[in-house]
Amino acid sequence: MPKFIFVTGGVVSSVGKGITTASLGRILKSRGVSVSIQKLDPYLNVDPGTMSPYQHGEVFVTVDGAETDLDLGHYERFIDQDLTQAASITSGQIYMSVLDRERRGDYLGGTIQAVPHLTNEVKSRIYGVAEETGADVLICEVGGTVGDIEGETFIEAIRQIRHELPRGDCLSVHVTFLPWVGATNELKTKPTQHSVRELRSKGIQPDVILARSDHPVPREILDKLALFCDVEPRAVVPMETVSTIYEVPLLLEERGLGDYVLERLGLRGERDLHEWRQIVERLKHPVGSVEVAIVGKYVELHDAYLSVKESLAHAGIANNVAVDIRWVHAEDLEVRPAEELLAGADAIIVPGGFGERGWEGKVRAATYARTHKVPYLGLCLGMQVMVTEFARNVCGLDGANSTEFDPESPHPVISLLNEQEGVTNKGGTMRLGAYPCRLEPGGLAARAYETDLVMERHRHRWEFNNAYREPLKAAGLVISGTSPDGSLVEICEIGGHPFMLGTQFHPELQSRPNRPHPLFRALVAAAMGAPAVSEPASVVSTA
Repeated sequence: MPKFIFVTGGVVSSVGKGITTASLGRILKSRGVSVSIQKLDPYLNVDPGTMSPYQHGEVFVTVDGAETDLDLGHYERFIDQDLTQAASITSGQIYMSVLDRERRGDYLGGTIQAVPHLTNEVKSRIYGVAEETGADVLICEVGGTVGDIEGETFIEAIRQIRHELPRGDCLSVHVTFLPWVGATNELKTKPTQHSVRELRSKGIQPDVILARSDHPVPREILDKLALFCDVEPRAVVPMETVSTIYEVPLLLEERGLGDYVLERLGLRGERDLHEWRQIVERLKHPVGSVEVAIVGKYVELHDAYLSVKESLAHAGIANNVAVDIRWVHAEDLEVRPAEELLAGADAIIVPGGFGERGWEGKVRAATYARTHKVPYLGLCLGMQVMVTEFARNVCGLDGANSTEFDPESPHPVISLLNEQEGVTNKGGTMRLGAYPCRLEPGGLAARAYETDLVMERHRHRWEFNNAYREPLKAAGLVISGTSPDGSLVEICEIGGHPFMLGTQFHPELQSRPNRPHPLFRALVAAAMGAPAVSEPASVVSTA
């Protein structure tokens, strides 16, 4: 059984627990301690797959096809390892599992209660990940804030685990917010005191308090928190807002969190964040900049495209430039000229999504990119946009469309598999998780990847319609990536264009700060005016 770190939050939501958890994982891993991370989300949805991006940001997809909270993306990017569906637990999953067993009669007529049935289910999943991964430390983040009624089951399960295991095997980290009162020009500790009191009332005494603040935190504030919250002074760590999230591990390590955690858990390991510091330095001190327009329908909520945004930052690190993002609402492109909204952009990305809103605006963005020779990267729906635009305006297939938006289209260049002629044994269910993609030698994709076979993560239902392969290829569309048997189109390119490429998968889900995704790296290189040549597989090693 590994050691356990439980991360809870107080005062307000979105205080930075996910980044804190990911940063703690990075600190431990840099010291030679193997780590895995698990997210415990209190909401009753089974997973975020059907939740609006306006409420939940992007849906992050694991290699095994789980639709999860965006914090799992932060975990993977910081600790540089793939997680699985076992790393994401929701209250909805817990309730469903227990109720399914009750309906089957597994409890032999017994009364089903939150304790022990729900808490036992939570504990079994936590212990299961610990056993499955074999990590030295399992970090479990509880979503929401202490005191939320739907999170009670997780808090109680954590209390029980702390009771069942030796004291030196568990550590509780509580992340709180210190509000700034402008009238008196001071930070206030009372909300944190109340939050800790709430946590203690549930039977959990925090071992570490991380005090989030937008202002410098003086020593007297930290000492006050230590006294009133009954925490060692050196275990109250200020965590002020920094210019980039990748700086947080450096900040926490410099303030002694790594030393304290290893000491309390009885582990050993020397500080070694040299490579991570190199990444941060390159990110904070670029030698140039490019501007990339992201054309989507949720652009007012940047978290809806979080992995895309971070992948561009990683590609900027690799190319030693800052990547500035111009957020362009796809619906605006339906009523305003593309030249007005996209002029001057060094590259254009159309990310994934579902639904018709903004579809025609995205098609216009692809037209602008193709005709103005602006580097373009289409992600999932963005590839379908590119194919539709090419079919209409290059091949002359009037009315070409996706059957998602026009079921009666005379030229359904994008369709469900079971709508395609000769394909009767494959339904239109969503493809989720990692699938292999075979790359055509000599193509832009193959040159960027420097290999001929890759595994990439999917989240979509509609596919390239194979009935239109030959007409589109004859007009100049290059199919540069397919499933290994050739039956599914995975990557398309526009011949004669400096960089116009679309993927049926989501490459942004596998980009890491130390290992930028090859396609994003190539896009930014093209945005700089450089050829999309091959680069080393990583910026620095952080193994």
